[in-house]
Amino acid sequence: MTYSYLSHLYCPKCEETYKASEPQHLCTCGSPLLVSYDLDSLKKLWSPEQLKERTPDLWRYHELLPLQDPTYKTSLGEGMSPLIPLPTLQTDMNIRKLHMKDEGIIPTGSFKARGAAVGVSKAKELGVKELAMPTNGNAGAAWSLYASRASMESTIVMPFDAPKITRNECALSGANLFLVDGLISDAGKIVAEAVEKSELYDVSTLKEPYRIEGKKTMGLEIAEQLGWDVPDVILYPTGGGVGLIGIHKALRELQELGWITKDQMPRLVAVQSEGCAPIVEAWQQGQRESSFWKDSETIAFGINVPKAIGDFLVLDALYDTGGCAAAVSDHELLEEQKRIAQKEGAFVCPEGAAAFAAARKLRSENWITAEDEVVVLNTGAGIKYPDTVQVDIPVLQPGDSLGTINPSDNDKRNS
Repeated sequence: MTYSYLSHLYCPKCEETYKASEPQHLCTCGSPLLVSYDLDSLKKLWSPEQLKERTPDLWRYHELLPLQDPTYKTSLGEGMSPLIPLPTLQTDMNIRKLHMKDEGIIPTGSFKARGAAVGVSKAKELGVKELAMPTNGNAGAAWSLYASRASMESTIVMPFDAPKITRNECALSGANLFLVDGLISDAGKIVAEAVEKSELYDVSTLKEPYRIEGKKTMGLEIAEQLGWDVPDVILYPTGGGVGLIGIHKALRELQELGWITKDQMPRLVAVQSEGCAPIVEAWQQGQRESSFWKDSETIAFGINVPKAIGDFLVLDALYDTGGCAAAVSDHELLEEQKRIAQKEGAFVCPEGAAAFAAARKLRSENWITAEDEVVVLNTGAGIKYPDTVQVDIPVLQPGDSLGTINPSDNDKRNS
């Protein structure tokens, strides 16, 4: 068996094909490119049994990843995040089974490490020396750190209001870091101009085809962790939507391999904030693409994307699986974040909290039924967002007694 069964790249809009042996970005029609594999050959040689002795990281699926020479593999042990049962929360929501796919524990503290690991590895294989990207925070942190591990240079542009921890990760990695007093769309314009004037390799969301391949391993892992079965519903916090596109691609590839049956496909849910909900608006109107969302604002910074370049792929995944798009308020996601911590002991990121809040809302509308098995993606560690939670903690003086403090005061202060 070869290390990878990579075949070629193709455009999902105009069906033009491209060689994977040289750097590629968007199709000439402006669409993102997707990776194709020789699945007919692979399914004759590969089976789930062969995974049992492999290391518990995303590279266990290397046949279905684009890196062809493993000597270029750049890894920090990413992947195989736990699929955690949430019995108290599932009872609270009246759902038969509720799981959290917890991406907060992998390197760099978010699911962005998956795309960075595969994207940087393939870029190194293709001879790239320096990459550039706009970011809302976590992606820049991951790509700059993985680039450093691969002995590559990186240029990162992020909004000034992005989480400070992610800013520090970029700076410490040695990246050429710049802040912009605006949104990620403004950062994207600056990076695009720089790429045109230099030899920077553009790794903006979906402007190179390999980030999706790293993200799709979330879908592969969910299926493997459920015994090569799939849940009824998967909820994913959606900004650029690469993870949702990747999960959909992964499950379709598993169907082609025969590892899951043709009638097995979870209903995919794209979750957004009411302050930035272009995918939700497009889905409600039955559109194939979204419109730019003006004056977007949400505390869930990672999903504050006014217009995703791959919006049509996100919407295609929703329509293909009978899924939906749902928006929640910042108040709802903050309440859900607190509820998850108190009921399950998990400190999820605000984007993950939004996905849980959407699950609660869809259950109340009976779109999610009491008999469903549901997986919610928590895409990062809550500790990366220290300013999200505002609490007022009582301060004791030496010699004070706890007996004078009413425990219920904390609930009032933190509500």
